[in-house]
Amino acid sequence: MEIENLRIEQKIGQMLIIALEEKEITEKTINIIQKYNIGGIILYRKNYSTYQEMLDLINKLKEINKANKIPLFISIDQEGGRVNRMPSGILNVKSANKLSSTGDIELVKESAKIIAKMLTKVGINMNYSPVLDIKNFKENHAIGDRCYGENKEDVSKYGIEFMKELSNGGILPVVKHFPGHGATMQDSHIMLPIVTKSKTELENEDMQPFKEAIENGAEAIMVGHILARDIDKKYPASLSQKIIQEYLVEKLKFKGLIITDDLKMLAVRLRYSFKKAVMLAINSGNNMIMIGAKYKEIEKIIESTAKKVQNGKIDIKKINQSVQNIIQIKQKYKINDNKIEGFKIDDINKEIEKLNSKI
Repeated sequence: MEIENLRIEQKIGQMLIIALEEKEITEKTINIIQKYNIGGIILYRKNYSTYQEMLDLINKLKEINKANKIPLFISIDQEGGRVNRMPSGILNVKSANKLSSTGDIELVKESAKIIAKMLTKVGINMNYSPVLDIKNFKENHAIGDRCYGENKEDVSKYGIEFMKELSNGGILPVVKHFPGHGATMQDSHIMLPIVTKSKTELENEDMQPFKEAIENGAEAIMVGHILARDIDKKYPASLSQKIIQEYLVEKLKFKGLIITDDLKMLAVRLRYSFKKAVMLAINSGNNMIMIGAKYKEIEKIIESTAKKVQNGKIDIKKINQSVQNIIQIKQKYKINDNKIEGFKIDDINKEIEKLNSKI
């Protein structure tokens, strides 16, 4: 599709990944998706109680988006372990750390294959996984058992194979949280985590799994709300031109989608208004912005951002390039708004049971 056919507000909408305001799809949901050509939806467990409800919800979202010419990213955090967004009744794959601690890379690959199959059959096409942070802390840390290892070698070895299998299964994997959430103890959901490591330490350790992932074909990276003081004293990585441009784009030669973690998280929300954060996110080089705000707030953000483009505070070239990148990756993954039939829960549960029995 030609992006020239999109209004500036629709181009901005295409760069947003939003959450559903209510469990039910309302006229407000339909309006915001269709009016602004929203790029993606992130689903949470609170959006459905049963598997059938999940299936119905996704099919409704696809139906609504057929009015738009660009298909919808339907995304989720499905890592396994404690980050599980599937409804009850569906068994859960073990955490990354439990899988990798077996030393059996085939089990890690098998877990990704099962997750990819489960997600594609339910109509999801983007997964915020694998975690490429290094496990420097205990299990109850914000990242903890979500990591594949306590060193860059293990994280790269297992995480990249997981990434490849998701991609082979038709799911766009979003590796996270660049430049490395394992380098800090704090949780960005509730505060701004500060990284005290030097620039050199970060480059040689925490960034290495991301570097290897890029060399192995990573197509989407989530940037975390982490303040890496030795690189940028002012802005968290997700809003930092230095970290995104100088490191991700120039040093690591990343050409895929750059996505922020949710701007609703307090690490950002306590410091910046949504409007300011979105402007910083675009200007620093993010292609997509996750923002779990209310629909009214989203509308205000889009309109305000469009004005900033018109008055030169945001370069339209950045917007156009991002939309072009989004369309290309959606075409590559054959993302569409066709109705889906789902999977048989018993069949998936048997596969998960068999995998978990080996751990």
